[in-house]
Amino acid sequence: MGMEELHIPVSPLEQKTVDERVETPDLLICSTVREMQKESMLERPGALLGPIKLVHALWLAGMSCDGCSVAVTGATAPSVESLLTGQLPGVPRVVLHHPVLSTEAGEEFTKNYFMAAEGKLNAPYVVIYEGSIANENLAAETGGYWSAMGTEATPVPVPTATMLKRLAPGAAAVIAIGTCATWGGIPAAYGNPTGAMSVMDFLGVDYRSALGLPVINVPGCSPIGDNFTETVAAILLFLNGLGPLPEFDELGRPAWLFSETVHRHCVRAGWYEEGVFAKHYGDQECLVEIGCWGPVVQCNITSRGAINHMGGCMNTGGICIGCTMPGFPDRFSPFYKTPPGTIVSATASRTYGGFVRSLRRITQDFMNRETRWDRLEQNPSGWSRIPEPGVARKLVHYFYEKWQFWNADPPGRRKPEEKYADGYEVPAVKSGESAYPGQKWR
Repeated sequence: MGMEELHIPVSPLEQKTVDERVETPDLLICSTVREMQKESMLERPGALLGPIKLVHALWLAGMSCDGCSVAVTGATAPSVESLLTGQLPGVPRVVLHHPVLSTEAGEEFTKNYFMAAEGKLNAPYVVIYEGSIANENLAAETGGYWSAMGTEATPVPVPTATMLKRLAPGAAAVIAIGTCATWGGIPAAYGNPTGAMSVMDFLGVDYRSALGLPVINVPGCSPIGDNFTETVAAILLFLNGLGPLPEFDELGRPAWLFSETVHRHCVRAGWYEEGVFAKHYGDQECLVEIGCWGPVVQCNITSRGAINHMGGCMNTGGICIGCTMPGFPDRFSPFYKTPPGTIVSATASRTYGGFVRSLRRITQDFMNRETRWDRLEQNPSGWSRIPEPGVARKLVHYFYEKWQFWNADPPGRRKPEEKYADGYEVPAVKSGESAYPGQKWR
């Protein structure tokens, strides 16, 4: 049975004349219309792209500071640019409709959203919502609105919450970005006048996208940009039939990003284990006694960093205030005060940590010595005269090494002549040569 001949699609650039290639596109018209003027999505060739070549990303903003947008533009793995230019194998090219980043404006911009709601895009789309969703009924009572974008046929602003409700049923996925959109965040804190809520609360427990997905949540205030772009890429691979549905937890968070606590990968976690805690901001030790909630907060900021694997709250001396959690900010206030649970856990840590720290220091001092120094009973360092170990430490390490090399060969050779199956021969060791010393304070 012969193999089918592999046909590699010709680059779209090679199919166009020079004039067509250098022609300047009109960036001020509706980007959806601009895409439709190109080749049909189904006919457009492309290597390793799968059946879907293009996906629209419709970005909406509610009660937001735009910090999520700023964070995403700093993503590097993958970057926004690689998504927009279709550089990732298997991931459809993304056409982003963003109220700040898009080149078109006014009616030409909002036309993208109205066309999507009417099913006229001729391509799948995802909805990305930034910021919490205010109760527009409260504002409507006085003829106003909280968050809106564009107008209907009559010059009445369209709340972004209304736009979300229209777009959500036909979306391949609805992604809430940032803590305001995922859990309500600061606009939904106690005492707020807007009745703000999360996207998940707004759409309800029974909501499912066109692909059967509940709301996908990527929390953070602001979130790590890479967390968002990586999640988008994984969802688009699934949409294209080239990967499984990524694993999400019971709250719709990407499980591989939010399953572990800040503390488990914190650069200061070792201090906690040894019962040593910072007393002032700027100290290098564990920060839990000056207000850090890291041991209970699910976030990967300490391992991934803020931008390009650099920075991150605890990495740069800041405490964790729980900004990725559904209870933020109310359940984590007042900030910069020792969490109640720390009183118990820190006391327990001090109890055993002091003992463990002392044992480790003994072993550390031992490992910071060359074996030659022990034989000659001298240390040639010009920086400091390291004292010889006392009788107690010699005794400790005598038994330490007995245990260390229990059922194991110590360094050096003490065996008689050995011959291997291939004829290789190892000479016997003469008395006193190449053998582990075993003397001195060992």
